[in-house]
Formats: sequence, C-alpha cells, structure tokens
Amino acid sequence: MVEQPAKGRHRAGLDAVYLAASLPQSTTGTLYDLGTGVGTAAFCAAHRLPDIKAVGVEIDPVTAALARKALSLPENGSFADRVSILEANLTARGSIRHESGLGSSIADHVIMNPPYYDSSRFRVTPKSDRAQAHALDERGIEPWIKTAKDLLKDGGTLSVIFRADGLEDLLDPMQRRFGAIDIVPIRPTANAPATRIIVRAVAASKAPLRILPGFTLHEEAGGTFTRQATAVMRDSMGLGLINR
Repeated sequence: MVEQPAKGRHRAGLDAVYLAASLPQSTTGTLYDLGTGVGTAAFCAAHRLPDIKAVGVEIDPVTAALARKALSLPENGSFADRVSILEANLTARGSIRHESGLGSSIADHVIMNPPYYDSSRFRVTPKSDRAQAHALDERGIEPWIKTAKDLLKDGGTLSVIFRADGLEDLLDPMQRRFGAIDIVPIRPTANAPATRIIVRAVAASKAPLRILPGFTLHEEAGGTFTRQATAVMRDSMGLGLINR
C-alpha cells in the first residue's frame, strides 16, 4: 500500500506495477528504484521477491516522506524492513551522487520509471512539482542511464519502463554501457501498437538485443483487463521473464 499526494504532484500509476513485475522470480540481492516517487515499484518488488533489499531513490522530499510513512503501515509489514528511501539527486555529477549514498558498483539490480517526456520537445504542465516527474531536463534520459550503470555491478540488471516512441532515446545511451538488451512491448490490446515498452539490459554484457513477445493490457479497447494483467495487478504475478 502506498500513500499518494492529494494534489499538485505526480500520482503513481500502473506503470510502476508493470515495472516491478518485469523482475524475474529468481531475483535476489540489492535493488535500487531510481525516481521511486511514493515507492510503488520498490514496494511491489519487495512484496513479490522475498530475497531482495530495495532502496527507493527520490529527489522530492514530499513524496519521499510519503514513501517512508507508508513503510510504517501494517499492510506493508511483510517487507518494510527490507526497503529504505534515499533522498538524492540521481542526475547530479558523480562526486555529488556518491556523497549522497549513490556509490559505484553497489547494486545488483536497478529499476526506473523515469519521466516520459523531453522538456525540449514536449509541452508539460507548468506546475513545477508535477513537471519534474513528467519531463526530463534538457539532457534527456542519458543521466539516468549513466547513474544506473555506475550503481550496478558488472553483470547487474537494469529494467526501464518508457513510452514506446522513445525507444531510440533509450537505446542510444544504453548501447555504450549495456548488452543483452531485451525489449518487451506493452500494448493496450492485442492488435494495437505498443504504447509502452519495458527495456531490460545487463551491465557490461556483449550479448545481442532481442525483442520479446510482449504484454497485452485489455481484452478490447476500453474493456476489461486481460487475465495476465489482472494477475499482475491483483495477485503480484510477475511477467514470467528470465535473466540471460
């Protein structure tokens, strides 16, 4: 269970749930959730995967405080001792990140649900608190990918959920730092183009890229969720992906 801001800030949605579901059931070790917000993806991952410790990284003190508050709820008692929230600017230069607790080669896994939009290419809400969650700055996605690679041990995994038409933006910085890249399309319905993608990769790997079958959300446009989507949302089911 998460605590959501009443208004004025980004509210967590299902993308964070799908992101957590992309982690294989065998996942162990230390996981960092970059841009955790109120902690949704980190909480879902820790709930489903009993052998991980999760660190949610958030720059906004208000949403970070909500995430910490939610860890005290009885409903989260089964994993609360394995989750912590770190306030830090994950896009700062290396020395600042390291001093804030985002050290080099300390993570086995990194997940992230970054802002979808480039502020130089898309119009975003003028409300500054919400804009920070919705739009990347002029540097785009690269600082997020760079920080993920710095955090990860060689062989560690990165999982990102992003808009489908932003795939090229993701792959450019990833290909210099990651291999074994798997692309998982997320489609509204079986016959619709993907609107979201989950991209998974392995730090310092040289294995080739693959496009996997993907994940369908609804039986028909505006209709009921598919059996798989329902199992992910209600039963903490994973997407059935495995590590390479």
